[in-house]
Amino acid sequence: MNEHLIVRVVTKLLVPFVLLFGIYVQMHGDFGPGGGFQAGVIFATGFIIYGLVFGIDRLVAALPLSVLRFGVSGGLLLYAGVGVASLLSGGTFLDYSALDHHDPVHGQHLGIVLIELGVGITVASVMTVIYITFAERWHR
Repeated sequence: MNEHLIVRVVTKLLVPFVLLFGIYVQMHGDFGPGGGFQAGVIFATGFIIYGLVFGIDRLVAALPLSVLRFGVSGGLLLYAGVGVASLLSGGTFLDYSALDHHDPVHGQHLGIVLIELGVGITVASVMTVIYITFAERWHR
């Protein structure tokens, strides 16, 4: 894609807005349409577009595989950690009300935000790793 200047410039302008929209979907997923899975796919799409236009090497330089590995496991641990925290607080697994005994509604809100964040991080990381894996095998 080195010879396609317009595509490269448009991608540099477009990717930040794609990532910003992913953040919007993540943060408003508990009140409206969207949530962790959708936001994760949108985030991965921004990274995949960048990789398609600028190459896998630049994508991996911008988003190292160690960060993606941490995202895959960290998002899953965040999800499971919310469940364990609710168990330790006297509730059942993923009983968000147990996260705040003084205000169960606040516990519900906190629980769903953390769960959706864990899902979003995991989905974005896994989708990006899948793309990088297939793209590297194709270029061999």
